[in-house]
Amino acid sequence: MHRFLNLEIDKDAELQEMIELTAELLNCPIALITLIEGDTQYFLYKVGTDVEQVSNSDSFCRYLNLGNDLMVVTDTHKDERFASNPFVTGNPNVVFYAGVPLTTHDGHLLGSICILDVISREFTPVQSRLLRVLAKRVIQIMEFEFSINLLKQQFLQARDAETKLRSFFESSSSCHLLIDRDMGVMAYNKNMASFLKRMYNVMLKQGTHVNQILQGPALESFTTDFKQALSGKTITFEREVNYKNGERIWWYVAFEPGFDAEGKIIGISYNATDITARKVNEEKILAQNSSLRQIAHMQSHELRKPVATILGLMEVLKLDHSPEMTEEMYMLEETTRELDDKIRMIVNMIN
Repeated sequence: MHRFLNLEIDKDAELQEMIELTAELLNCPIALITLIEGDTQYFLYKVGTDVEQVSNSDSFCRYLNLGNDLMVVTDTHKDERFASNPFVTGNPNVVFYAGVPLTTHDGHLLGSICILDVISREFTPVQSRLLRVLAKRVIQIMEFEFSINLLKQQFLQARDAETKLRSFFESSSSCHLLIDRDMGVMAYNKNMASFLKRMYNVMLKQGTHVNQILQGPALESFTTDFKQALSGKTITFEREVNYKNGERIWWYVAFEPGFDAEGKIIGISYNATDITARKVNEEKILAQNSSLRQIAHMQSHELRKPVATILGLMEVLKLDHSPEMTEEMYMLEETTRELDDKIRMIVNMIN
């Protein structure tokens, strides 16, 4: 395949050889492979003339645009289409013409292969067949080169896409799997292979079935999520897993449907990210918050005791006080009540 993709094709040399062979086999002084672009016809491969191009209005081959399989003009002087053509009335004084259109497999007219002579002549069925065969060979050379270049381009694009995918797989700290519809492994990254070897003693490779890795409830749970992803849903969750070796790992898991170029689901992408460090930090923060609530609750209730005592004493003093102390007593009472309100607010926030 690599030798085929690296094949160098000298299309110009082959086509020039073809037109020289045409002139020799059909015994004609002038033979051309013409290519049409816009209003101009180019003589890129030729024998017996130095003309490089002509306008379509002066071209013999323009009548092939009507879809003729083969056009033969035995005497141009007797054909009103060509009698006044400058190549008939002047140099090289063409009298005979035979041409076949060069049509691609999908119906596009590229130009023609034709022979010309300065004398009138008959064109036999064998010669007609030979010119048609030569036209097909010219198209094969042209389309083969196009196909090779297209294949090279597609190969390079596919290789580039594979490189990018592999780069993403291997640069990620997560564990990645691509799984086909039958739950067989299509692709994976090194992290996943290393993890499965360490935890399950499984040597991961393409074609490994999920049931060769998981058993029991773990396999049942995986299969349920897998089937939902195959239906087109994206499944995500966080889960703590306790392994036989004593390790406890929190995973963020995603099952995502995988589509081909036509939008058909061909499998799923399984991605698992270790979030244990984050979960441990969250647990620490929750524990710290719980402790702070307990401390605040205890302190707030302890503060309320003396405040309640002060407010009780104030009530007693207001029943028996001298007139000159009234303002100070009310100020003390107001301040104590404000402190009590703040403590209540703290208690409500904690609860």
